[in-house]
Amino acid sequence: MALVKKGSRRIVVDGVEYRWRVSRRHWCCDYEGSTLGYVVEDVARPGTTLVVETGRPSASVPDTARGEVVLPGEVAAGIRAARSNGWTPGSSGSPFKLHLSAV
Repeated sequence: MALVKKGSRRIVVDGVEYRWRVSRRHWCCDYEGSTLGYVVEDVARPGTTLVVETGRPSASVPDTARGEVVLPGEVAAGIRAARSNGWTPGSSGSPFKLHLSAV
């Protein structure tokens, strides 16, 4: 499934250009939208989308003191972790899920 361009941001990691955006809903996972996550795809060869679960509460969860944010440095680290764990962004297939709280 391709990443929607509207609202996405560009990031270059190790010479490869990606697009990413904060995920308001985890459409591929068994979550109820209670945790913060983001999705990433390769710009040149969109294929398998990376879905990163941070394990932190989302700003949409009631009773959270302040909303968490995802910074580009965290996205770059998530991309590198996913690549080292077998994510091949140019290939086709189901979204690749990475749980940073477990890494």
